Amino acid sequence: MPMPTVLITGANRGIGLEFARQYAADGWEVIATARQASPELDQVAARIEQLDMQNLDAVVALGSRIDRLDLLIANAGTWKPEQAQTAEDGRAWAAMLVTNTVAPYLLAKSVLRQVADAKGKLMALTSGMGSIGESSGGYAPYRSSKAALNMAWHALSVEAQRPGVVTAVLDPGWVKTRMGGANAPTPPEQSVSEMRALIERLGPDDSGGFFKRDGSRHAW
Repeated sequence: MPMPTVLITGANRGIGLEFARQYAADGWEVIATARQASPELDQVAARIEQLDMQNLDAVVALGSRIDRLDLLIANAGTWKPEQAQTAEDGRAWAAMLVTNTVAPYLLAKSVLRQVADAKGKLMALTSGMGSIGESSGGYAPYRSSKAALNMAWHALSVEAQRPGVVTAVLDPGWVKTRMGGANAPTPPEQSVSEMRALIERLGPDDSGGFFKRDGSRHAW
Protein backbone atom coordinates (compact mmCIF):
# COMPACT_ATOMS: atom_id res chain seq x y z
CA MET A 1 0.00 0.00 0.00
CA PRO A 2 1.64 3.26 -1.09
CA MET A 3 1.92 6.05 1.43
CA PRO A 4 -0.62 8.85 0.97
CA THR A 5 0.57 11.93 -0.89
CA VAL A 6 -0.18 15.57 -0.13
CA LEU A 7 0.58 18.61 -2.29
CA ILE A 8 1.05 21.81 -0.28
CA THR A 9 1.55 25.20 -1.91
CA GLY A 10 3.53 27.98 -0.25
CA ALA A 11 5.24 25.48 2.01
CA ASN A 12 8.55 27.21 2.68
CA ARG A 13 7.34 28.97 5.84
CA GLY A 14 4.43 29.59 8.20
CA ILE A 15 1.31 27.48 7.96
CA GLY A 16 2.40 25.73 4.78
CA LEU A 17 5.68 24.60 6.33
CA GLU A 18 3.87 23.39 9.44
CA PHE A 19 1.49 21.34 7.28
CA ALA A 20 4.54 19.81 5.57
CA ARG A 21 6.17 19.00 8.92
CA GLN A 22 3.10 17.36 10.40
CA TYR A 23 2.15 15.31 7.37
CA ALA A 24 5.74 14.13 6.87
CA ALA A 25 5.93 13.12 10.53
CA ASP A 26 2.83 11.00 10.02
CA GLY A 27 4.34 9.17 7.07
CA TRP A 28 2.83 11.08 4.18
CA GLU A 29 4.80 11.81 1.04
CA VAL A 30 4.94 15.60 0.88
CA ILE A 31 5.13 17.42 -2.44
CA ALA A 32 5.77 21.05 -1.61
CA THR A 33 5.74 24.16 -3.75
CA ALA A 34 7.53 27.39 -2.98
CA ARG A 35 8.98 30.32 -4.82
CA GLN A 36 12.16 29.70 -2.87
CA ALA A 37 13.05 26.57 -0.93
CA SER A 38 14.21 26.69 2.68
CA PRO A 39 16.43 24.41 4.77
CA GLU A 40 13.43 23.54 6.96
CA LEU A 41 11.39 22.45 3.96
CA ASP A 42 14.29 20.42 2.55
CA GLN A 43 14.19 18.32 5.71
CA VAL A 44 10.54 17.26 5.43
CA ALA A 45 9.45 17.36 1.78
CA ALA A 46 9.97 14.35 -0.44
CA ARG A 47 9.80 16.63 -3.46
CA ILE A 48 9.97 20.39 -3.87
CA GLU A 49 8.59 22.18 -6.91
CA GLN A 50 9.67 25.77 -7.46
CA LEU A 51 6.43 27.57 -8.27
CA ASP A 52 5.34 31.18 -8.45
CA MET A 53 1.55 31.37 -8.27
CA GLN A 54 1.69 34.38 -10.62
CA ASN A 55 2.97 32.05 -13.36
CA LEU A 56 -0.28 30.47 -14.44
CA ASP A 57 1.36 28.39 -17.18
CA ALA A 58 3.54 26.74 -14.53
CA VAL A 59 0.58 26.32 -12.19
CA VAL A 60 -1.47 24.49 -14.82
CA ALA A 61 1.50 22.38 -15.92
CA LEU A 62 2.25 21.11 -12.41
CA GLY A 63 -0.63 18.64 -12.46
CA SER A 64 0.87 16.76 -15.41
CA ARG A 65 3.96 15.98 -13.30
CA ILE A 66 2.02 14.39 -10.44
CA ASP A 67 1.04 10.74 -10.83
CA ARG A 68 -1.10 10.26 -7.75
CA LEU A 69 -2.46 12.56 -5.09
CA ASP A 70 -4.64 12.09 -2.05
CA LEU A 71 -4.84 15.66 -0.81
CA LEU A 72 -4.25 19.18 -2.10
CA ILE A 73 -3.76 22.00 0.39
CA ALA A 74 -3.82 25.28 -1.52
CA ASN A 75 -2.11 27.43 1.09
CA ALA A 76 -0.03 29.98 -0.85
CA GLY A 77 -1.38 33.49 -0.67
CA THR A 78 -0.62 37.16 -0.18
CA TRP A 79 -2.25 39.92 1.87
CA LYS A 80 -0.91 43.03 0.11
CA PRO A 81 -2.07 45.60 -0.79
CA GLU A 82 -3.94 46.22 2.46
CA GLN A 83 -5.93 49.08 0.93
CA ALA A 84 -6.56 50.34 -2.60
CA GLN A 85 -6.38 54.05 -3.32
CA THR A 86 -4.09 54.42 -6.32
CA ALA A 87 -3.76 52.86 -9.75
CA GLU A 88 -0.66 51.06 -8.49
CA ASP A 89 -2.70 49.63 -5.62
CA GLY A 90 -5.24 48.47 -8.17
CA ARG A 91 -2.60 46.62 -10.16
CA ALA A 92 -1.33 44.97 -6.97
CA TRP A 93 -4.94 44.01 -6.15
CA ALA A 94 -5.30 42.36 -9.55
CA ALA A 95 -2.08 40.42 -8.93
CA MET A 96 -3.41 39.37 -5.53
CA LEU A 97 -6.50 37.92 -7.17
CA VAL A 98 -4.27 35.79 -9.39
CA THR A 99 -2.30 34.44 -6.42
CA ASN A 100 -5.17 34.02 -3.97
CA THR A 101 -8.00 32.96 -6.29
CA VAL A 102 -7.19 32.11 -9.89
CA ALA A 103 -4.01 30.09 -9.38
CA PRO A 104 -5.38 27.84 -6.60
CA TYR A 105 -8.46 27.07 -8.68
CA LEU A 106 -6.43 26.24 -11.79
CA LEU A 107 -4.08 24.07 -9.74
CA ALA A 108 -7.02 22.16 -8.28
CA LYS A 109 -8.39 21.58 -11.77
CA SER A 110 -4.99 20.33 -12.93
CA VAL A 111 -4.89 17.61 -10.24
CA LEU A 112 -8.60 16.78 -10.09
CA ARG A 113 -8.20 13.51 -11.98
CA GLN A 114 -5.43 12.26 -9.69
CA VAL A 115 -7.35 13.22 -6.55
CA ALA A 116 -10.50 11.62 -7.94
CA ASP A 117 -8.60 8.37 -8.55
CA ALA A 118 -7.60 8.41 -4.88
CA LYS A 119 -11.08 9.48 -3.69
CA GLY A 120 -9.21 12.29 -2.02
CA LYS A 121 -9.76 15.90 -1.00
CA LEU A 122 -9.15 19.40 -2.32
CA MET A 123 -8.65 21.97 0.45
CA ALA A 124 -7.95 25.71 0.15
CA LEU A 125 -6.97 28.03 2.97
CA THR A 126 -9.21 31.06 3.13
CA SER A 127 -10.00 33.59 5.86
CA GLY A 128 -12.93 34.70 7.93
CA MET A 129 -12.26 38.07 6.31
CA GLY A 130 -13.63 36.55 3.12
CA SER A 131 -17.07 36.17 4.67
CA ILE A 132 -19.45 38.78 3.26
CA GLY A 133 -21.95 38.03 6.01
CA GLU A 134 -19.41 38.62 8.77
CA SER A 135 -17.46 41.49 7.20
CA SER A 136 -16.52 44.44 9.39
CA GLY A 137 -15.18 46.45 6.48
CA GLY A 138 -11.69 47.50 5.47
CA TYR A 139 -9.00 45.47 3.70
CA ALA A 140 -11.11 45.32 0.54
CA PRO A 141 -8.42 43.75 -1.67
CA TYR A 142 -7.70 40.83 0.64
CA ARG A 143 -11.34 40.31 1.59
CA SER A 144 -12.45 40.24 -2.02
CA SER A 145 -9.71 37.79 -3.03
CA LYS A 146 -10.76 35.34 -0.33
CA ALA A 147 -14.48 35.79 -1.04
CA ALA A 148 -13.70 35.02 -4.69
CA LEU A 149 -11.67 31.95 -3.66
CA ASN A 150 -14.62 30.74 -1.60
CA MET A 151 -16.92 31.06 -4.61
CA ALA A 152 -14.47 29.36 -6.96
CA TRP A 153 -14.02 26.45 -4.54
CA HIS A 154 -17.77 26.12 -4.07
CA ALA A 155 -18.17 25.90 -7.85
CA LEU A 156 -15.37 23.34 -7.92
CA SER A 157 -17.23 21.25 -5.37
CA VAL A 158 -20.10 20.74 -7.82
CA GLU A 159 -17.77 19.39 -10.48
CA ALA A 160 -15.81 17.30 -7.98
CA GLN A 161 -18.88 15.72 -6.41
CA ARG A 162 -19.49 13.12 -9.13
CA PRO A 163 -15.99 11.59 -8.96
CA GLY A 164 -16.24 11.53 -5.16
CA VAL A 165 -13.78 14.30 -4.27
CA VAL A 166 -14.45 16.28 -1.10
CA THR A 167 -13.69 20.00 -1.28
CA ALA A 168 -13.73 22.74 1.35
CA VAL A 169 -12.27 26.12 2.24
CA LEU A 170 -10.71 26.36 5.70
CA ASP A 171 -10.09 29.39 7.90
CA PRO A 172 -6.94 28.78 9.96
CA GLY A 173 -7.73 31.68 12.30
CA TRP A 174 -5.32 34.41 13.36
CA VAL A 175 -2.02 32.56 13.41
CA LYS A 176 1.40 33.70 14.58
CA THR A 177 3.28 33.72 11.28
CA ARG A 178 5.00 36.39 9.22
CA MET A 179 1.62 37.24 7.70
CA GLY A 180 -0.33 37.02 10.96
CA GLY A 181 2.21 38.94 13.02
CA ALA A 182 3.62 38.52 16.50
CA ASN A 183 0.37 39.51 18.23
CA ALA A 184 -1.61 36.60 16.77
CA PRO A 185 -2.89 34.32 19.54
CA THR A 186 -2.54 30.94 17.83
CA PRO A 187 0.75 29.13 17.12
CA PRO A 188 0.92 27.44 13.70
CA GLU A 189 1.32 24.02 15.33
CA GLN A 190 -2.11 24.31 16.95
CA SER A 191 -3.86 25.75 13.90
CA VAL A 192 -2.50 23.08 11.57
CA SER A 193 -3.19 20.24 13.98
CA GLU A 194 -6.82 21.32 14.29
CA MET A 195 -7.20 21.78 10.53
CA ARG A 196 -5.72 18.35 9.88
CA ALA A 197 -8.25 16.80 12.24
CA LEU A 198 -11.00 18.67 10.42
CA ILE A 199 -9.75 17.58 6.98
CA GLU A 200 -9.70 13.99 8.17
CA ARG A 201 -13.33 14.02 9.25
CA LEU A 202 -14.82 15.99 6.35
CA GLY A 203 -17.02 13.82 4.18
CA PRO A 204 -19.20 14.15 1.06
CA ASP A 205 -21.98 15.93 2.96
CA ASP A 206 -19.50 18.66 3.93
CA SER A 207 -18.19 19.24 0.42
CA GLY A 208 -18.26 22.85 -0.71
CA GLY A 209 -18.34 24.18 2.85
CA PHE A 210 -16.63 27.20 4.42
CA PHE A 211 -15.24 26.09 7.78
CA LYS A 212 -13.47 27.49 10.80
CA ARG A 213 -10.68 25.23 11.98
CA ASP A 214 -12.85 23.86 14.80
CA GLY A 215 -15.33 22.56 12.23
CA SER A 216 -18.02 25.20 12.72
CA ARG A 217 -19.22 26.99 9.61
CA HIS A 218 -18.65 30.55 8.53
CA ALA A 219 -21.46 32.60 7.04
CA TRP A 220 -20.87 33.17 3.34
